[in-house]
Amino acid sequence: MPSFKYVGKTRSGTIQEGEIEAKDGQAAASILRRRNIIVQSITKKSKGIKIPTLGKKVTDKDIVIFTRQFATMIDAGLPLVQCLDILGSQTDNKAFAKIIDQIKVNVESGATYNESLRKHLNLFSELYVNMVEAGEIGGILDTILNRLSAYMEKSIALRRKIKSALIYPASIVSIAILVVIFLMIFVIPIFADMFKSFGQVLPLPTRIILSLSSFVKSYILFILSFAIGAIILFRHLYKKNLKVRRFVDSSLLKLPIFGVLVQKVAVAKFTRTLGTLISSGVPIIEGLEITAKTSGNKMVEESVISAISSIKEGQTIAEPLSKKKVFPPMVVQMISVGENTGALDTMLSKIADFYDEEVDTSVAGLTSLLEPLIMAFLGVIIGFVVVAMYLPIFKLSTFIK
Repeated sequence: MPSFKYVGKTRSGTIQEGEIEAKDGQAAASILRRRNIIVQSITKKSKGIKIPTLGKKVTDKDIVIFTRQFATMIDAGLPLVQCLDILGSQTDNKAFAKIIDQIKVNVESGATYNESLRKHLNLFSELYVNMVEAGEIGGILDTILNRLSAYMEKSIALRRKIKSALIYPASIVSIAILVVIFLMIFVIPIFADMFKSFGQVLPLPTRIILSLSSFVKSYILFILSFAIGAIILFRHLYKKNLKVRRFVDSSLLKLPIFGVLVQKVAVAKFTRTLGTLISSGVPIIEGLEITAKTSGNKMVEESVISAISSIKEGQTIAEPLSKKKVFPPMVVQMISVGENTGALDTMLSKIADFYDEEVDTSVAGLTSLLEPLIMAFLGVIIGFVVVAMYLPIFKLSTFIK
């Protein structure tokens, strides 16, 4: 929305100047009147030339803190606009403060809170906005915001567990690659110059390492450019190409050890999201549609979408899910029990809690299994390089005797 500069008087007679965002000048004047400011002049601010800057990113943690504090203020009986005004002024993240101010302006202009949030879907997800809408309709916005913050905290914790499982092996492998590249570029060429003076045919492992060293030294920039380009291309294809994403997501689920962890994470996220939505008053069909979009795995998304079609035809949630290999039989049975007893949201929360613990166990098991495998892998690579470099020396010492 356009910005307007204004000059006005407060009730106490103090002159106040500032800026405000609104649809037009009339809307801006109306907002100022509601703030008890007598408008003396109001002009539209020219946009000018914007210079891109590196601003602070709004993180999930920022949104969790905002949601938790908002729930406390609403529960204390503070008006919506006042809550937004306080939260916007006290946040340290300037980018987030600006967004909160825009939401406040929209609410002051007559929009509902969920309508104002919907203009920032890049920050507030469909799940977040739909739950807020359900809270506003049901008059339980504080309760919904508390559920949202609890859901987001558990989602962040789940992601942190996965990252912790991947950071150690990724860092070890990265260091190993850097060490090997260093050896190939700076150390092995020294040996190569020395071996030339031997005047003998070098062993096969040595010739392989020397050839590899020569190639890496000559084409290191090309290799790095190719690796970076391949990663960027893969990320682009994964986001834009449906076939690539389906292939990658289905392959992840089929991996021998890691696939079980991926499945448990997918089930935990699905049950936690759907349970939170249903308990907040969002209709089941709409809840399933939102859950499918936020699943993070194409196979889970397609399974849930196909289940929606079956549910519209009169089936239960458990029936179509039982035909999909993504969801374990125990999960389907517990969902069926929840539907039959009328406590589906409670049952889904219990499943999510169970699979959160299963993810903890799997991460610990995966880490303990990867450690010896990585060390053995690195030992083979470094050992091969060392042996290949010393074989000619051993051969020469034998010849001298």
